[in-house]
Amino acid sequence: MIRVENVSKEYRSDHTAVHALRGVSLVVGSGEFLAVAGPSGSGKTTLLNLIGCLDVPSSGEIYIDGEAVSGRSRGELATLRRRKLGFVFQTFNLIPVLSAYENVSFALALLGVEGGELKERTLKALQEVGLSGLEKRKPGELSGGQQQRVAIARALVKAPQIVLADEPTANLDSDTGREILELMAALNRSHGTTFVFSTHDAMVMDFARRLVLLHDGAVTSDQRRAP
Repeated sequence: MIRVENVSKEYRSDHTAVHALRGVSLVVGSGEFLAVAGPSGSGKTTLLNLIGCLDVPSSGEIYIDGEAVSGRSRGELATLRRRKLGFVFQTFNLIPVLSAYENVSFALALLGVEGGELKERTLKALQEVGLSGLEKRKPGELSGGQQQRVAIARALVKAPQIVLADEPTANLDSDTGREILELMAALNRSHGTTFVFSTHDAMVMDFARRLVLLHDGAVTSDQRRAP
C-alpha cells in the first residue's frame, strides 16, 4: 500500500542544511496498524508528511498504492490525498463554525458526494465512532476525545485506503487516549484500512502491531508483533 524507497529530506535556511530523513526505506502492506516512533527531531512527522503528499522528498521515491508521487502537480497530489488518504491530527483540525455532521460531510462534498448518499455515509461514520445524537454540536461544545472522534469519522467517511495519524493522543488524557486507540484498532479490523501513526506515546507503541523506530532521520528498528 505504501512504499518508501531510499527517501531523504533536507531543509535549508541561511546556508544551513538540516537532514530530517536519511535514506529511509519502508514497505507498508494493506491493513497494517503501524506506529513510527522516536524522540523529537527524529523525523517521524516529516516521514508522515511525505507519505501524506503534504511535502516532497529531497531524494528517493514514495509510492501510494503502486503510484509514484514524485513529479505530480499540486492539483494531482490534492486529488490523491482526497481519494486515497485520511488524516487525523493531534490538534483535531476541525472547522470551529461547523457542526460535527458538517465537519464530516464536508470531506464527502469535496469528492462530489451529495444528497441522500452524503447524509447516509456521514451519519454512519458518526455512529461508528460513537457520536450518534451529537451531530449538531460544534467542536467547542465537545470534549477533546469527542473532537478526535469527529476527526476520525471525517478521515474514514471517504473510505480511504490509508489513514495517517500524527500524534493522535497528544492532547488527550490517558483514559481518553486509550479509548481513541481502541476505536481505531476496531475500525482497522472492521474496514481493513491501513493505519500509520507518528508518536512518542508509549501507549500508541503498545497498541501498534508493527513498530518502526527512527533516530536522527534513519530507521533503527522495525519490529512486527503478533495480532
